[in-house]
Amino acid sequence: MKGDLTTTRKAEHISICLNQDVSYKTIKTGFEQIQLTHCALPEINFEEINPQISFLGKTLSFPLMITGMTGGFEGAQTFNQQVAEVCQAMQIAFGLGSLRPALENPELLNSFQIAPHLRKQIPIMANIGAAQIIREEPRQRIQQLVEQLEVDALAVHLNPLQEILQPEGDQHFRGVLNGIEQLVKKMTIPIVVKETGAGISRKVAERLIGVGVSIIDVSGAGGTSWAAVEHFRVQDQALAARFWDWGIPTVQCLQELSSFTQLQVIASGGIRSGLDVAKACVLGAHLAGAALPFLKALYQQGQAGLLQLIQQWRQEFKITMFLTGCTRVSELDQVAYHGNQSQDLKNLQSQLG
Repeated sequence: MKGDLTTTRKAEHISICLNQDVSYKTIKTGFEQIQLTHCALPEINFEEINPQISFLGKTLSFPLMITGMTGGFEGAQTFNQQVAEVCQAMQIAFGLGSLRPALENPELLNSFQIAPHLRKQIPIMANIGAAQIIREEPRQRIQQLVEQLEVDALAVHLNPLQEILQPEGDQHFRGVLNGIEQLVKKMTIPIVVKETGAGISRKVAERLIGVGVSIIDVSGAGGTSWAAVEHFRVQDQALAARFWDWGIPTVQCLQELSSFTQLQVIASGGIRSGLDVAKACVLGAHLAGAALPFLKALYQQGQAGLLQLIQQWRQEFKITMFLTGCTRVSELDQVAYHGNQSQDLKNLQSQLG
């Protein structure tokens, strides 16, 4: 059955991410090149710093989201529930994995269910692949699934690189933009468009804005390479290896989208610390997201390890705010920085018009 194949693939993806090195080899996110300007005279007390933001109508303790990872196979419901409980304890956002398994087999919807008391307190985002929204009938079923899950937003993930390398991948992407437009018009919750690690360019963002999208997750290159993940699944490993380092670095994506003031931008793709989260905010992101480090923390150290990692990131984020003289997250986009890009944010914005 098709649903069984999808379920097996989702389990394989988790196993590969946990047990293989699937990071980009030559492409870096660009955050390592960004140096924030140190403020030796912050004129604030550390306890005055408020790292909270609002996202999807709910308050986050700092600008972080655990992005969509899994669902649709045995053990996924327990995994999602455990992650959601830690997200609620730390008051951060949480993204579910692709709903495709539940689309193919409605009995698998339970693996995406989050307890009502958690849904009410933190933003929960569902997730579906671009190829699944092209036709009207699947879009209607996706809307029904989303209503049953009572989530705060639906992310449509653009993953042409991953699909073209999968032996069972979907190579039909004509009509995706229209599908997104129809979802924006018909859904009562926000539609977020995200990549899966290869990045979103300015030109693609312009097309998405043109059909009404107001939240984009750039998911740039430099973190997990899904070509690498597929490399460990396919027989023709040489082909997948050729595209291991394909994509737009996360920092470049943020800089290209920084002039779109009507957008809320989520920075993901190689976010590996609270300092990275702060740098993303300096570059114009509303919040940042990551998956792999939290996946590993939960599997290796349980909920206690996941909680400790998020607490560490939050402390790093607050320290960065202190060292740049910021008491509110909204002040971070005024922080000066320099790097090998040789252009600061304001100059780049001016160039992009």
